[in-house]
Amino acid sequence: MSAEGAEGAEGGASVGTAGTARPGGRTARTREAVREATLAELADKGFAGLTVEAVAARSGVHKTTVYRRWRNAAGLAADALDLASTEPWPIPDTGTIAGDLRAITALVSTGFLDATDGPTARALVVAAVRDPIASDALRGFLVGRLVDAGSVVERAVERGELPPGTDGVEVVRAAVAPLYYRLFITNEPVGDAVSTRAADAAVVAARAGVFVTDDG
Repeated sequence: MSAEGAEGAEGGASVGTAGTARPGGRTARTREAVREATLAELADKGFAGLTVEAVAARSGVHKTTVYRRWRNAAGLAADALDLASTEPWPIPDTGTIAGDLRAITALVSTGFLDATDGPTARALVVAAVRDPIASDALRGFLVGRLVDAGSVVERAVERGELPPGTDGVEVVRAAVAPLYYRLFITNEPVGDAVSTRAADAAVVAARAGVFVTDDG
């Protein structure tokens, strides 16, 4: 699932433009090298410190090429998200909706708090707050993840754990939303207890039919 295009918005790069040549070709290799360099720079310096010059130096791709294809820091961040959206991620299958949602909330919280990957993940959210191009890319990335994770709700409906017509995306969104609120709005701690409580609250609401759609 690709992020929404943002060609022309404040002169930024179009998300998904950089790697449209044949898969596995030179363009794809260049795009991957720039993506890896972008993620490394975000981890080291955050979005505020992300520059085309630094990414070019770290990736070994000529600065002119990076400017031409990505144009600025927002274009670099957006394309990194666009590439990430095509990569698979583990959808839990514990046998119960409670177990699956707890696993998902744990993935979200540990992903942001991990010593290695956390700084990059947080920097991409900061990029989305500051720039509309990165915002479009992050929205596309997260919507894709929500749709994928919604399969745990579909299985729960088939098992009879949840009412027919339950909206899987809304259930997962309700489970992870408290984590994002604590991480990026109130800057409160997010630990195992918080993640578990968020998942369990979503399960209770789903079982009560809160997320049953009108056509369900």
